[in-house]
Amino acid sequence: MIIDAHTHINNYHEEKVTSLEDSLNLLTDSMLKNNVDYSLVLSSYKVNKNRPSTKQVVEAIRGRDNLGVVSGISYLNYNYKDVREISEYLEKGLIKGLKFYPGYEPFYPNDSRLKIWYEMAMEFDTPVMFHSGDTYAPTGKVKYSHPLHIDDVAVDYPDLKIVICHVGNPWIKDCMEIVYKNKNVYADISGLVLGDFSEKFERYIKNEIEEMITYAGDPNYLLYGTDWPISNMKSYLKFMDQLEITDEKKELILWKNAADLFKIDVNKL
Repeated sequence: MIIDAHTHINNYHEEKVTSLEDSLNLLTDSMLKNNVDYSLVLSSYKVNKNRPSTKQVVEAIRGRDNLGVVSGISYLNYNYKDVREISEYLEKGLIKGLKFYPGYEPFYPNDSRLKIWYEMAMEFDTPVMFHSGDTYAPTGKVKYSHPLHIDDVAVDYPDLKIVICHVGNPWIKDCMEIVYKNKNVYADISGLVLGDFSEKFERYIKNEIEEMITYAGDPNYLLYGTDWPISNMKSYLKFMDQLEITDEKKELILWKNAADLFKIDVNKL
């Protein structure tokens, strides 16, 4: 089984607007071609014609049992209506987690403005995800997205389940320490490349991930994710095949950890 814990349906080629339905069909077609059983769709921190809102995505995936939603939360722009809407979605089980975008927005994860979201996530036992590491956009400010800043949140909220996206790349060793030290912190391996892995970069990242597992122990903290459509599903699965770890550990990464963390009923798949 394969669960992709990190996909998007944003339109990144903004000169050509793709409908939400077409974007979902492209995602599910790619899943089918690559034998991916389930994907989490992460909505954006901003909403426009190229980036659908959480509400739009929740409504659009109705009837698609192989898709779940993680709600993108804006640090700068949320209001009371947003808090109420997201809490209702969490209560009804319509979303699987919350995603924050430090680096794309100028804030550190320990900012007190986010306390209400963290408390909400703990109340509903829902993971929170953080963009970490390099930003896709050159306008991002990476001082905010260093994985070391996640340590404050992990310590202050020990019952909060946290996912560091992109294993903090290029600060993978720093991410490694945060995951090792804090039992409530996970990491996904998404978004490490644009498109396909080159042979040289694949070799480099393979070594980094294997070192992480050596340092932090059995990978019950590591999640498979691609960042599709930015990264290619086929190339990512090829990368997973290259990892020199046992099949049992690969199973943890490919689906078991995500199914447990995000409460995905794999019996329905």
